[in-house]
Amino acid sequence: MDNRLSENAENFTWLISNFVSEMPGVEHAVVVSSDGLLLTASEGFPEEHAEQLAAIASGMQSLSDGTARLFGKGTSEQLILRMEHGHLFVMSISDGSTLAVLTSSSADMKIVAYKMALLVESAGHVLTPQLRSQLREVITP
Repeated sequence: MDNRLSENAENFTWLISNFVSEMPGVEHAVVVSSDGLLLTASEGFPEEHAEQLAAIASGMQSLSDGTARLFGKGTSEQLILRMEHGHLFVMSISDGSTLAVLTSSSADMKIVAYKMALLVESAGHVLTPQLRSQLREVITP
């Protein structure tokens, strides 16, 4: 862990990395702020790819939110992109940020979606403005 992180920030980044290591088929995860900036990535995910995934997830979330509003369907809660060799799950966090998870094709989509919902529910309240600010400073010093 980075020495510049508070205990809350370390715990949050650990939760994201632990989610990846504990879930069969899950390869990487990122948390993206409401303005599209990478807040944290799972351990071992190259920073360049994490930033690219953050931008993709932010764009997808923005499009889905706009679509939901346009057609009067409330807010977008989760997106699933099925690809030939895996999946991309994008889920809203209560503070406006986003959790994005990449999986292999062998991942059980129902279990990943359910566990993501549990993670967002249990960890979402931790993403205070102070924590988001600290995570941004560590990612982009």
